[in-house]
Amino acid sequence: MDIHLVITFCIIAIGIFLFVKDYFSIDTTSILIMALFIVAGVLSPEEGFSGFNHPATITLGCMFVVSAGVFQSGLLDGISTKLVRIARINYFTALVIFCLTAAVFSAFVNDSAVVALLLPIALKVCRESKTSPSRLLIPIAFAALFGGTCTLIGTSTNILVSSYAEKYGLDGFGMFEFSLPALCIAAVGFAYVLFVGPFLLPKRKTTSSGLSEEAEKYVTEIVVEKDCRDIEKPVFDSKLVNEFNVQILSIHRNGHNVSAIRQATVLKEGDILKVIILPETLNTFRSVKGYKIKGDYSDYGFKTDKTDKDERSLYEVIIPFGSSLAGNSLRAINFRRKYKSSVLAIRHRGEIVLEKLSDIKLMEGDMLLILGSREELDVLISQRLAIMLSEYKKNKINLRKVIPALLIALGVVLAAALNLTSILISSMVGSLLLITTATLKPQEAYKAVEWKVIFMMAGVLSMGTALEKTGGAEKIALLVQESLGQYDPRITLSLLYFITFLSTNVLSSKATAALMTPIVINLASAMDISEKPFLIAVMFACSLTFMTPVSYPTNTMVYAPGNYRFNDFLRIGTPLNIITWVTASFIIPHFFPF
Repeated sequence: MDIHLVITFCIIAIGIFLFVKDYFSIDTTSILIMALFIVAGVLSPEEGFSGFNHPATITLGCMFVVSAGVFQSGLLDGISTKLVRIARINYFTALVIFCLTAAVFSAFVNDSAVVALLLPIALKVCRESKTSPSRLLIPIAFAALFGGTCTLIGTSTNILVSSYAEKYGLDGFGMFEFSLPALCIAAVGFAYVLFVGPFLLPKRKTTSSGLSEEAEKYVTEIVVEKDCRDIEKPVFDSKLVNEFNVQILSIHRNGHNVSAIRQATVLKEGDILKVIILPETLNTFRSVKGYKIKGDYSDYGFKTDKTDKDERSLYEVIIPFGSSLAGNSLRAINFRRKYKSSVLAIRHRGEIVLEKLSDIKLMEGDMLLILGSREELDVLISQRLAIMLSEYKKNKINLRKVIPALLIALGVVLAAALNLTSILISSMVGSLLLITTATLKPQEAYKAVEWKVIFMMAGVLSMGTALEKTGGAEKIALLVQESLGQYDPRITLSLLYFITFLSTNVLSSKATAALMTPIVINLASAMDISEKPFLIAVMFACSLTFMTPVSYPTNTMVYAPGNYRFNDFLRIGTPLNIITWVTASFIIPHFFPF
């Protein structure tokens, strides 16, 4: 046997061991494998590093930028408010709404980004409806996986497999070429998630539920302006209560406090409401017309230009021991003029404060929500007056950005779908257009690229290159043919799907795809049948993995917030993996005959 072939199998075995044991991060392991191939002489440096200029890697990087253009426009943040309103109705409604939203967006935007967007929204709904997050987060992660399989750009695995096919001289996949079988499998999976999943999902509170319900709440003051639609409406029928779920402590009207807030108490112009509110709700509330948060821009005694306003964010800070802010009120130290920023809300050591926020004597350990620019906040931090805990960005819909972002994203999809050009070219042109039209700043584009994924992709591609160069893929394919070749191609496909999804639950989806794609292409050639059913089986098996929290990034993302255990994924995901395996074994050959 060729010494390079033996070395290749040894390095791949080492890689699999490192992937399973998780000694290093997955991108580090991938680059380490690539380096071993180069040092051992299996691959030349040019061949080893070819993963960085592989069409799959470049396409994925460009799609990160295109996705960021849509996110930065604020379009999805505008949708989130509507999502919260509908999902509050009941648990099943929330389940359906979140799963459908995750699936639809994941078909066109990176599925991990979609789950990252929906995660805080889902937690907010759970908190306000007293629903355990463990009842909602796994279905969202699984729905994103189903949505990702429906289009070529839905997951990086799809792009990788299609690029590999083109590298072997085969036709790549069209944007919606495998959408029908994917939708059929997704329909079966959704039926399980919606009607069986709720009986298997744990009803477990998060470890931070106490913080979520009490300690994260802030007291702030809100002014009712003359264009408010809630004027003369009962307090408990207002948008404040029904949509934003704030708790109104008192109403200050015409220099006096309203004696008691009853069911019939109505809001009037000029009312100053003292409310308890969550920081993320306060951040969203800043764009609501008819209400003004005390301390927002119009309360400044100095001019603030428009550009400066746009760059301002909401920061959560804590007053540390020894801060000169402690022992003083905001009014006494003239906070707004001195630090060019404004305190919108205060958490006063868990106590509910009844006096005006500007008159509260601050204490060490108090937490503030400060509206300002990062430069202004850095002044407070450098002088050790405050320590930043988190940032809440306000991404309101920006029509100047949302229209070109949507048109460019739509153009990228349609150009590839109508075969006007490849997804590589359309995504590259789309990402450049986003930057040249100032829809996305160059630095925002760089930040949008998940470089960890890019390095991981480049590294795992070296495994496929080494298998191809040494003839390992062909030998494995011949071995599989000898073992399975006597069976019907449907059975062979089913067994390959089974092996692939089991491998993905242990390795990463991209590592499995990089290993399996050249093998199934050689197998199809040896069996003298179409390679497309096998390639689609690899795509689906690598993406539809539900059995462990580490099998796919979306599963990992919901693991801690949902307070899940490893066994939760096994109990819920194993039957679903078996169902999708059986369904795919029948569905794929139906749409793509051998």
